[in-house]
Amino acid sequence: MTGIIKLDGHTLTRQQVKQIVKGTAVVELSPESEERIKLSRARVEKCLAEGQVIYGVNTGFGKLSNIRIKESDNELLQLNLLRSDATGVGDLFPTEVVRAMMVLRANALARGFSGIRHETLQLLLDCINKGVHPLVPSQGSVGASGDLAPLSHLALVLVGEGKAEFEGAIVRGDVALQKAGLVPVRLQAKEGLALVNGTQAMTGIGVVTLNEAERIGLVADMAASLSLEALRGIISAFEPALLAVRPHLELELVGGRIRKWLDGSKRVTKQGEVRMQDAYSLRCIPQVHGASWQSFFYAEERVQIEMNATTDNPIVLENGEIFSGGQFHGQPIAFAMDFLKLGVCEWANISERRTERMVNSQLNDGLPPFLATNPGIECGLMIAQYTAASIVSENKVLAHPASVDSIPTSGNQEDHVSMGTIAARQVRQIVRNTARVIAIELICASQAIYLEKAEEQLAPTTSAFLKKVREFCPPLTTDQPIGDEIEALAKYLLESDELVEFAD
Repeated sequence: MTGIIKLDGHTLTRQQVKQIVKGTAVVELSPESEERIKLSRARVEKCLAEGQVIYGVNTGFGKLSNIRIKESDNELLQLNLLRSDATGVGDLFPTEVVRAMMVLRANALARGFSGIRHETLQLLLDCINKGVHPLVPSQGSVGASGDLAPLSHLALVLVGEGKAEFEGAIVRGDVALQKAGLVPVRLQAKEGLALVNGTQAMTGIGVVTLNEAERIGLVADMAASLSLEALRGIISAFEPALLAVRPHLELELVGGRIRKWLDGSKRVTKQGEVRMQDAYSLRCIPQVHGASWQSFFYAEERVQIEMNATTDNPIVLENGEIFSGGQFHGQPIAFAMDFLKLGVCEWANISERRTERMVNSQLNDGLPPFLATNPGIECGLMIAQYTAASIVSENKVLAHPASVDSIPTSGNQEDHVSMGTIAARQVRQIVRNTARVIAIELICASQAIYLEKAEEQLAPTTSAFLKKVREFCPPLTTDQPIGDEIEALAKYLLESDELVEFAD
């Protein structure tokens, strides 16, 4: 059943964006937003009628802002902005990211501070609802003056130019609109700038990535629980009273989740039963995973604010004044994405260490070397750990903060930029890499439990999840290629909302 989500510029959530992106909800403007949009447009037209000089409306852009534009050229100025700024290159953003960008740009414009006409914004909403998806290259934004290149590729389709995907076919923008029963818009003063000057590419990637990262964080906690059972880990390290003496909320969140999931397990041990202490990759799960959740919650908070913010320039205030400022600068999201990169990297780093403990016969408490059924003639999961090690090393390169870099643009008028879109693209790759690393941990834990014939000793919750893992990769009875199995399991971990049920 398709729901309706009303955009008002103030209350949009990432869960709602997920619904719209997946096509389970359509979008409309709230009545209050429609009124604000009309008033904002009237203010722009009043200022123009009074002969005021307004940046990007009757002046050039960036370093060219000192050039006055004739009134007869105001419309051409806006169209030329889209054409000149559509310089993106590289792989195309996937459809879910493009849809998120469209929703977030529409929601920002719905706030009524951008001076766009109602009919122009309505066409953007119609494209979302009817599945007209602009082709948007992923490279080309420096993350200040907004995401100019990506948003220009998006906006070109609204004027019948550029390229779009509609019903599985890639066609010109005007053809896509025609097939969807829509008519291109003719931009008026300020509208091109209103469409492209914002942070919706980096924030759109951020929203989609947060939804994926949440699932990966939950499955990191689940994989750790299964590894604790595979290695007969010490549950005493997760005692509530022990964790409470270091009162980080996220630390206790992870500890409580793992205690709940391991409730009823006959595999976990208490302090002194098998050994006095576990290695850090087992004993410090609440502290490490909890810190990663801190980065997630920080990024979520920043993205939630940005989703409901005005990020273009100039801004049309309610008192009728129009000011140029720096609301387009992506630094808040750049920092958030860079911080999230570190948190997700650590889920992968510590996961690979648990994998190493399970396959290493010097560390795995009596399990066969590399979890092989016939060690020597078989290598078992030896090279699966290589794959995990390779991926976590790649993640460390991607985790270098993009936001510490800045290259001046526009003749040094724009002399500090955020590189936030690069940070967002990198964190999404890290999340996808981490899904593969955790899939390998889950497969190793599954194999260890199989070799121990310990299925009946698992906790009910971990036992149920193990059955799901084995749908993708059954226990290995001999050496065989498992790259496809790792990839399929990682895809499930990224996309399935079943994981959230285990956290409830």
